[in-house]
Amino acid sequence: MEVVYREWNERINVISRKDIDQFVIHHLLHSLAIAKAISFAPGTAIMDAGAGGGFPGIPLAIMFPQTQFVLVDSIGKKIKVIEAVKSELALENVTARNVRFETIHQTFDFITGRAVVNLPLFCSMVKKNVKKHGTNSLANGIFYLTGGETDHTLSLINAKSKTWNLADFFPDPYFTTKKLIHLSDFQ
Repeated sequence: MEVVYREWNERINVISRKDIDQFVIHHLLHSLAIAKAISFAPGTAIMDAGAGGGFPGIPLAIMFPQTQFVLVDSIGKKIKVIEAVKSELALENVTARNVRFETIHQTFDFITGRAVVNLPLFCSMVKKNVKKHGTNSLANGIFYLTGGETDHTLSLINAKSKTWNLADFFPDPYFTTKKLIHLSDFQ
């Protein structure tokens, strides 16, 4: 997977040139933090909103082959990379869509995001896409990967929340300020 991204990154700058050398930690492990919080049930449907080059969607699709992932981004070159990686890795559970995620009207068990926009805005844009009922160990909702202080941000969102510190999952200093937030039961 890393080789495919490095090749595409030479053509299209999807991951910053300085960050590509930290691919495994900054992108792969960061994305897989979600799998530390939940093991998706077969048949779960997930939209990765603002998927960029495919994070966290592609690593999660590899880990959960019986889960359906719709990766959405408004930038065509990023979707082109997602399509190439999907093809190279033969990921049959991934669909890429070149649209703005807020225009999607389909519902999903979970919406994922990785530092797309500020969290209250992200929630307001995608909470309509969350199915009411699900079959997973956590309530249907949003998984958002972010950094820094989140207490004030979470107080602005009228939903149930759970936060994991990624340093509890991964010892690398990169994860010291990184968090995974699960939001559900939106009011």
